[in-house]
Amino acid sequence: MAALFSGTKTQLVDTRKTTPNMRVFEKEAVRVGGAGNHRYNLSNGVLLKDNHIDAAGGVRQAIEAARAHAPFVRKVEVEVETLAQVREAVDEGADNIMLDNMDHATMAEAMGIIAGRAQVEVSGNVDEEKAATLVDLGVDFVSSGALTHSAPILDLSLKHLRVTGG
Repeated sequence: MAALFSGTKTQLVDTRKTTPNMRVFEKEAVRVGGAGNHRYNLSNGVLLKDNHIDAAGGVRQAIEAARAHAPFVRKVEVEVETLAQVREAVDEGADNIMLDNMDHATMAEAMGIIAGRAQVEVSGNVDEEKAATLVDLGVDFVSSGALTHSAPILDLSLKHLRVTGG
């Protein structure tokens, strides 16, 4: 999947959706495979999702609360589902705007609204087939949980181990 974005400004990144106790290995496998890591855990960044926005009373209020409590060096990313939320996130100075589960035409319109005022990430059911349709958007990041949660497992057996040398 990472090769799809070769020669573009878009970086393919993973999500936090990893196998219990295997995160360090799965994150490294993603990196070695040519993609990047979004966040290792919740403490690595502020990501305001729909439930945070709803609880705060809107995008503006969620960003204000995040900025009031996060260190000044911490970026604030906002997950948006509508163009109205895109406008609000831009107006409030979000550092990153995640376009979540939008159709291609809506994402293209969102890119026009954002117009370089924030980094842009596309997310939502991104597999290899969908990733190929995103190349032309010019977003900064495409995140895909499929890089970890849908990768084939390593079938490892230890049944033929023998004690040697006494």
